[in-house]
Amino acid sequence: MPDSGLQPDSETSLKLVAPGTHIMGSRRPRLLTSRDCRSRWAGRSARNLPGSDGMKFGVGQPVRRLEDPRLLTGRGRYVDDIALPGTLIGHVLRSPVAHGRIVALDVEAARAAPGVHLVLTADDLGDMPPISSRFPITGRDGQPVDPPTLPRLATDRVRFVGQPVAWIVAESRNAALDAAELVELEIEDLPVVTGTADALAGGAPQLYDNLPGNVVYDWEIGDAGPVEAAFARAAHVARCRVVNQRVVVNSLEPRAFLVRYLSDTGRWEFWMSNQGAHSARDALARALNVEPARIRAHTPDVGGGFGMKLMEYSEYALAAVSAQRLGRPVKWVGERSESFVSDTQGRDLDTDVEAAFDASGRVLAMRADSRSNLGAYASSAGMAVHTLFSAGLLGGMYDVPAMYHRVRGVVSNTPPADAYRGAGRPEAIHVTEQVMARAAADMSIDPAELRRRNLLRPDQVPYRTVGGLTFDSLDPETNLDATLQRIDYTGFPARRAEAEASGMLRGIGIAYYFERTGGGPFENARLTLGADGRLTIAIGTQSNGQGHATAWAQIVHEKLGLPIGDIELLEGDSDALPGGGGTGGSRSLVMAHRVLIKAAEEVIEKGLARAAEHLEVAARDVEFLPGEGGVFRIRGTDLQVGLAELAAEAPIEGMGEVNDTHPTFPNGAHAAEVEIDPETGALSLLRYVFTDDFGTVINPLLVEGQIHGGVAQGAGQVICEQAVFDPQTGQPLTGSFMDYAMPRADQLPFLESAFNPVPSPSNPLGVKGCGEAGSVAAIPTISLAIQNALEHTGVTQLTPPFTPLRLWQALADYRNQRHTAR
Repeated sequence: MPDSGLQPDSETSLKLVAPGTHIMGSRRPRLLTSRDCRSRWAGRSARNLPGSDGMKFGVGQPVRRLEDPRLLTGRGRYVDDIALPGTLIGHVLRSPVAHGRIVALDVEAARAAPGVHLVLTADDLGDMPPISSRFPITGRDGQPVDPPTLPRLATDRVRFVGQPVAWIVAESRNAALDAAELVELEIEDLPVVTGTADALAGGAPQLYDNLPGNVVYDWEIGDAGPVEAAFARAAHVARCRVVNQRVVVNSLEPRAFLVRYLSDTGRWEFWMSNQGAHSARDALARALNVEPARIRAHTPDVGGGFGMKLMEYSEYALAAVSAQRLGRPVKWVGERSESFVSDTQGRDLDTDVEAAFDASGRVLAMRADSRSNLGAYASSAGMAVHTLFSAGLLGGMYDVPAMYHRVRGVVSNTPPADAYRGAGRPEAIHVTEQVMARAAADMSIDPAELRRRNLLRPDQVPYRTVGGLTFDSLDPETNLDATLQRIDYTGFPARRAEAEASGMLRGIGIAYYFERTGGGPFENARLTLGADGRLTIAIGTQSNGQGHATAWAQIVHEKLGLPIGDIELLEGDSDALPGGGGTGGSRSLVMAHRVLIKAAEEVIEKGLARAAEHLEVAARDVEFLPGEGGVFRIRGTDLQVGLAELAAEAPIEGMGEVNDTHPTFPNGAHAAEVEIDPETGALSLLRYVFTDDFGTVINPLLVEGQIHGGVAQGAGQVICEQAVFDPQTGQPLTGSFMDYAMPRADQLPFLESAFNPVPSPSNPLGVKGCGEAGSVAAIPTISLAIQNALEHTGVTQLTPPFTPLRLWQALADYRNQRHTAR
C-alpha cells in the first residue's frame, strides 16, 4: 500500500476540544472524540441536573438522556399499553399468494362467527381512495408518471403475499383469528416475478396492463452530453455493478393503531406508532375524505421508525371506519410475521456505474444506470427514494464536473419498498464509493490518495454540484486524514501480513460520505412557562429513539437559562399545534432548533416587557442573562428579577414557526478493518473509526448513539440481512426472526468516533442532521473492507450480504490452492 503521508504518532494540527466547548466562529476545526466525552462527562445524568448547583447543560454538553429513566424502568407508554373501555380488536386477512385473480371471496360465515362485530371487503369501502404516491415525478419523456396504487382491500387481483383482502373486527384477537379461518377465499394463481432483472426481462409476467415491461418510471438527472464528452477524452474508465439488496426494516415495536369515534363531536381520536402526528392525521383525513380538523392524532412513545412508520397503510383507515360504524374503540397491533409482509421494505437497487478519470487520477465524470424494485405498488414515497431523494448524490463530495444518472422503477410481486434509514442516500454513496475503489485498483493508486485528490476543498464553497445541491461548509480532507491516522492506515500492511501468517484474510475499507438532511418545509413550536416555573415545549417533531426530550431541553436551556430539569417535552398531539413536520430524513434538529429559538426569543421579549414594568425602568435599560439562571437585570446594577418569577404572575408563551427549507450536508470519513477465516467463512469486524462533520454538536452522546445505531444497521445490510423471496411462488423465505438475520452486539466492535464541527451558515446554531449518517457511511465502508480482504484470493464477483456461507463458498478455489501449496 503506498504511503499516505500520515504516521500514526505524527504531530498534527488537530486538537481535542472538551465537550461543551463552543466552536461557533472558529476558523480552525477541532476534533471532539467519543473517548474524550466518556472520560470527562461520565457522571452527567437526569439525577444530576442543574438548578441547585448552577451547572450549565446547554448546547454542546454530553447530557445523558432525560427520558431514559422512565423508559428503562418500564414506564414508557406505547400504543399497545393504552386501554380504552370496550375496545375491539382488528385483524387483517391477507393474501396467501403473491400474484393471482380473486375468483371467490365469501365472508358470510365469518360475519356470523361468535364475537365478530364487523367484516369488511373492498365492496364495503365505497369510494375510499387507494394508497398512492405522495411524491410525483416526471419521466425522461417529459410526462408525469402515473404509478400503480394500492387499494385498501384487494379488489379483483392480489400482487404480493400479505396484501390485505378482508378486515375483521371482533371482541378478541382469538375470535378474529377464528373468524378468518371461516372466510372462503379462492385465488387463481398467476405467474410471479420478484427480482428487478427478472421483471425487466423479455417475456416476464406483466403485473399491470398499462405498464409494459413492468416499468413504472424511466427517470434521469444530469446532462448526458458533457458526460459523453468527458468519457471520450478519459485516460481511464472504471466500471462496476453495485447491488443494494432488499432488507426488512424490523423496528423494535411493530406498527400499532388505536382509534375511537366521538359521536358527540364527530371527530376521530387515534393513537398510533408513527413518526409524526400531523402527517398521520392528514393521511387519515385523506382516506376518510374529511377535513383534518375532524381528527386528533396522538403518537406516544414510538419504538423505532426508520422511515417505515411514516408511510400510509390500510389498517389505519379500516380501523377508523370500523370505530365509527360500531361506536366502540378499535385496536390493531401488528404481529412480527405481519411486519415481514405488510411493512414497507428498504433498498433493493441494482446499479451499473462508470467513472472517467484523467491521467492524474482526477475524476472527469460519472454516469450510472439504476434499476429500483418498487414492489407491487408505489408506496407513499417509493418513487422518490431512488430519484428525487438520492440520484443527484452520485459523485459524493468529490469535485465531479459532469454527471448523468438514469433510474428505472419496476414493479414486482413483493411488498412495496420505500424509505429506510437514509432513503436512497446510502445506495447513492455506496455506488459512488464502489466505483472510486474500483478506479483506485485499476489505476494502482492508493484508495485514500485517490479520494484526497478529488475531495472538495473548503475554499470551493459555496459549491454547486451537477446534481443541483449547494454545499455551504465542508472540510473533507481534515476528516479523511484524521480517520486514516486514528485507524493507523500506514500500519495496515504489517497487520495484514501478521494475519496471513495465521491463515487469516484481513482487509481495510475507507469511504467518504455525505448526505442531504433537514428537509422542510415547515415546523412549529410553542414554549409555555407556567406559574410553577416549569416550561413545556410543544413541537411538531416526533422522537422514536433520538432523544428529543434531552436535546430540545438543552437548546431552550441555552436560550432561557431555566434549569433543564424544569423543562418538559410535549410531542405527538396534533391538537397542540397547527402543524408539524414529524421526524424523518434527519430533519428534526435542523428544523426544530430554528422554531425553538424563535419561540424562546418571543418568551424573552414578553418577559422583558414584564421585567421593565416590575423593575420600574424602561425596557431598553434591562438586559436578559440566560447564563445566570435566566434573569432580567437593570444594566449596571444588581437589581434583577427572574424569568420564572415573572411567569408566576401569569404564564408566558412564545411561538415559533418556519416555512422554508435550508438543507444541510453532514459528511465524514469512515474506515473499517475486518478479518475473514477462509476455512469457515467467519467474518470479524475488528475496528470501525470515523470522523464526522455535523456542524455544531448539540449533545455528543446523543449524536454518538445515532451513529452507532446507523452503523449497526449498515453493517447488517453488508454482513447478514436480506429479504428473500421464492422466485417461482413469490413466497417470503425470510418471514420471521428465525430466518432473517440481523447483527448482534457481539458482532460489532467499539466504534471510535470523532467530530470535526464545521458550522453550517444556513441556520442559527450551525447544525447539520445526523440521524442517518451511520447507515449511509457504513455500507460502503464495511463492504470495501471485505472486498479488500478478498482481493488476493481470486474472488471478484460477490454480492451482499457477505454471510459466512457465501464467503466460504466463494473462497473454495482459494482454499484448494492453499491446501495444495502445503
